[in-house]
Amino acid sequence: MDSLSKLLYLLEPAPVCLLVTAIAVTYGSAFRALNHGKEMEKNHDLSEASITLNRSQALMIPVLSSCSLLLMFYLFSSVSQLLTAFTAVAAAAALFFCLAPYIASFRSMLGLADPFMSRCCSKSFTRTQGLLLVACAGTVGAWLISGHWILNNVLGISICIAFVSHVRLPNIKICTMLLFCLFLYDIFWVFYSEKIFGANVMVSVATQKASNPVHTVANSLRLPGLQLITKRLELPVKIVFPRNLFDGAVTGGTGSDFMMLGLGDMAIPAMLMALVLCFDYQKSKEMGIPSKEVKYIWYALPGYAGGLLIAFAAGILSQSPQPALLYIVPSTIGPIMVTSWIRKELIYLWEGTTYNLDKVRAVEV
Repeated sequence: MDSLSKLLYLLEPAPVCLLVTAIAVTYGSAFRALNHGKEMEKNHDLSEASITLNRSQALMIPVLSSCSLLLMFYLFSSVSQLLTAFTAVAAAAALFFCLAPYIASFRSMLGLADPFMSRCCSKSFTRTQGLLLVACAGTVGAWLISGHWILNNVLGISICIAFVSHVRLPNIKICTMLLFCLFLYDIFWVFYSEKIFGANVMVSVATQKASNPVHTVANSLRLPGLQLITKRLELPVKIVFPRNLFDGAVTGGTGSDFMMLGLGDMAIPAMLMALVLCFDYQKSKEMGIPSKEVKYIWYALPGYAGGLLIAFAAGILSQSPQPALLYIVPSTIGPIMVTSWIRKELIYLWEGTTYNLDKVRAVEV
């Protein structure tokens, strides 16, 4: 009965909002990746071509992630200002990438002219893009000054969407390899790192706040209004919600005041969903008409929601951090593998070969 009463916390606003946001961001990232691929295919724009991971690159992701964790664990205070500056630039670019198609669509719908202003990095730059870039920079500036958790989430979501759109997986084989390695990576750094390094490395890094370079510069120049600039920042590498969501959250609260989910726990499943969305898109093109079968993403997305919910429940019952990928990986890739095997399409997803309707019909016969 005590466990049941603890699990009732899952019905509180903070975990509900975190769960819904994570599902929406994961689906939105996969859908944006599909549309970005269509745009590149239509425009033949190689300057914005996505990176498709090969086996070696996929295997290096957990290794590089582990090195980054250790670097931030031991040297975070030394590199935090540089890391904040780099993250701010990346967040502004990611937010621009996410908003640009919607702004262009809205402008076209209104029939507004959009003259070219200049060319930058061999690309045309229009007035609308210039204004949008200023708005994105202003958003990042507001985050640097206030450190507000909502702005942190907006920038983190933008980074997640941009990453999934530009870094792709070629097939389920490499996807499975990557997911399995990250599955082990998450388990090790959450459950076993304390035995080796004397502290939970993953939790320590996730809850650390970075020094704000804006505050440092304003302090050194003795600028007025210094008290309005937050001294330390949550970096937008995770989404956070105050545990007492509607009671008001004080900026600068400790990590225990927030529920949080790392971007990797959304971006990695989103890469899998982007892969199956692209497969369904190619399948529809081959058939000439939309397939009547349920798309693979509608098997993976409920699995993702279920895995994430179980991760939250495990964290509440154990009163300790949980590696979300421990629950998310089996619940997302499992339904896709089983469904594709039943449909006799596993070989196409596994090898990443072009869907061929004639071959499928021959197998069915």
